[in-house]
Amino acid sequence: MHYNLDDTIVALSTPPGIGAIGVIRLSGARAVEIVDSVFEGKKLAEQASHTAHFGTIKDAEGKALDEVVVTLFRAPRSYTREDVVEVSCHGSPYILQQVLQLFIEKGARMAQPGEFTLRAFLNGRMDLSQAEAVADLIASDSAAAHQIAMQQMRGGFSDEIQKLREELINFASLIELELDFSEEDVEFADRSQLKELMTKIQKLLHVLIQSFQLGNVLKHGVNTVLAGRPNAGKSTLLNALLNEERAIVSEIAGTTRDTIEEVLHIKGITFRLIDTAGIREAADQIEVIGVQKTMEKIGQAAVLVYIFDVIQSSPEEVRADLEKLVRPGLHLLVVANKMDLNPYTTWEMYSGGGSREEGGGGRGQGAEGREQSLITQDNWVPISAKNAMNIEYLKEKLYEAVISQKVSAGDTIVANSRHYEALRKAEEALEAALAGLDSGVTGDFLAMDIRRALSYLGEITGEITTEDLLGNIFGKFCIGK
Repeated sequence: MHYNLDDTIVALSTPPGIGAIGVIRLSGARAVEIVDSVFEGKKLAEQASHTAHFGTIKDAEGKALDEVVVTLFRAPRSYTREDVVEVSCHGSPYILQQVLQLFIEKGARMAQPGEFTLRAFLNGRMDLSQAEAVADLIASDSAAAHQIAMQQMRGGFSDEIQKLREELINFASLIELELDFSEEDVEFADRSQLKELMTKIQKLLHVLIQSFQLGNVLKHGVNTVLAGRPNAGKSTLLNALLNEERAIVSEIAGTTRDTIEEVLHIKGITFRLIDTAGIREAADQIEVIGVQKTMEKIGQAAVLVYIFDVIQSSPEEVRADLEKLVRPGLHLLVVANKMDLNPYTTWEMYSGGGSREEGGGGRGQGAEGREQSLITQDNWVPISAKNAMNIEYLKEKLYEAVISQKVSAGDTIVANSRHYEALRKAEEALEAALAGLDSGVTGDFLAMDIRRALSYLGEITGEITTEDLLGNIFGKFCIGK
């Protein structure tokens, strides 16, 4: 994607469609001049920055198009660090299109997706990770996603990366200096201190990399599958969690043939709930497809809510189902439904033996070597979906399933897949450099690995970029931002 940064660009910055107002934004050296040429009111070229002015926009024939408010932001005190003018019109699509066309006729060109933010990055207003956070902030649909985007946009993540790079650059420069004096066989960089530094940076990178799993679910939502046998109460539970009649509830087994997906917000975190077809030997081809879809959704899920009927399901059946469904990395909650009909049911009755101290999915070995149960006191949730009993407790357990990792609100959380890949490659480069130190490789090979690590870290903040990379990032932005 090619950008001519000498052009003055224009775009509609509010969503298209009818609204109370629509804002048209211009940025560039001629932004004030272009608006001034069609604006009847105060002479904009003579006005101070950060001021708003009422007037009329007139076309080439002098016909009034709209009464508007024009806001001036003069360079460098603007979003792009260029002259920026925002024209607030009435929200008629016709008016907005006519005013946009008028500005284009006067010398502006339509902005490409993300071009305002690209200029902000290129002009030093923000680094690349902060620029990406702008798009994440616009797309955020939960408190958690909003918090991560705000932290990144304010430079929290950039500061972490910058500190790591600066420390590594100091030693890298000494290694490079050694190469200039290679014939004299001198060492300027203390190898033990360098190893200590790289080990420290590698540990910090590992923490950031590990945070990506949490950051990704906070940003995009947590795929949560409700699974179990027919008539276990999955659809009733979905309705209870949503507090509305979203799914059809019937005494007839197998009512749900396809998946039903809904969104639930718990303490600022988005859960994408997926109600699935009952797990059993299918009676017809449609049910076969439904069960296959259930297994596919479980394979893509981060959390599995397995629900069973404490009256109809035996411990052996429940354990057999879990053996088929649970996989490593999947957080499991075992929901015992219809407890109002059998209130004396306990998790020990269904666990089948050894118990684990930690919650979640997966299996381990007990002290005596026997396989531990998938059902534990920690992941056992007794409820009555019909009576909405313990639903709030289940929501609390869902929340804990996500924030169980030891990450506090003040910690930096990685939520961008590009950043994750760059961090992972930087960690690999440092691993190679540490291996080289241990095996006593020459400074040129050591410098090569350190340069790679610095390059990957630089890609995150934009100190190292390519036109293709910028086009890929900013091409995903909305036009007008």
